[in-house]
Amino acid sequence: MKSLIPMDDYGVFVDKHDTARVDSRYVAQFFEKEHRAVLRDIRELDCSEEFRLHNFVQSAYINEQGHKQPCYIMTRDGFVFLAMGYRGKKAAQFKELYIRRFNEMESFIRTLVSARQEFPLLTENIRLINDNPKPYHFSNECDMLNRIVLGMTAKQFRVLHGIEKKTSIRPYLTQEQINMLEVLQKADIGLLLSVPDFQTRKRHLEWYAARIKKEHGNGR
Repeated sequence: MKSLIPMDDYGVFVDKHDTARVDSRYVAQFFEKEHRAVLRDIRELDCSEEFRLHNFVQSAYINEQGHKQPCYIMTRDGFVFLAMGYRGKKAAQFKELYIRRFNEMESFIRTLVSARQEFPLLTENIRLINDNPKPYHFSNECDMLNRIVLGMTAKQFRVLHGIEKKTSIRPYLTQEQINMLEVLQKADIGLLLSVPDFQTRKRHLEWYAARIKKEHGNGR
C-alpha cells in the first residue's frame, strides 16, 4: 500500500488517502504474539463484513527467506476492535501506546490537510526535503506566511471571523492577500533549500513582502 507518510517504528503510517493505518506484523511484535495468530484473530473477528472491508486491507510482504507472506493493514478502528481482545497489564500498555500514536498521526494529518489546502506547492516541498516530516514543519511555515500577509495565523483568522475549525481560509481572503501569499509561498519554496534557518528565512520573506507592497504603492 502506497504511503503519504512512511511507516514508523510501531508500523503506523499514513496512506495516500490521508488515513492512519498500522501493519499487523508490528502489532504481533509489540503484543508479543506470533503473526499467524494475529492474522487468525483478524479473520475470526465478530464484526460486520462492511466494517471488515473498511478497516482491514489484506496485503503482503516478502520475508527473510524471500517468500511472499500475508499481512493486514488496519485503521485505528480496526486496531481497536482487534486489540480489545488482548488482555493483561502489558497488553494494556501497548494499547495506550498505539492509541497515542494514532492520535499523534491523525493530528499530523489534520495539519497536513489544512496546509495542503492553503499552500499546496509548499507542503509538497516540505514533505520532499524531510524524511520524517512533523506537523510543525508544515504549521510553522504556514503560520509564518499568514502572519506576514494577514498579521495573524489561520487559526486566529478563523476565530476573528467566526469560521469553522479546519475550514480553509482562502475563500475569505481578498484577491490581493491571496496573490501575496502565493508569491511568498513560491519564494519560501526556494528558501527552504538554501536558507534552512527559520528566523533568517522569515526575515527574507518579510523584506520581500515589504518591497512588493512598496512597489505596488508607488505604482498607483
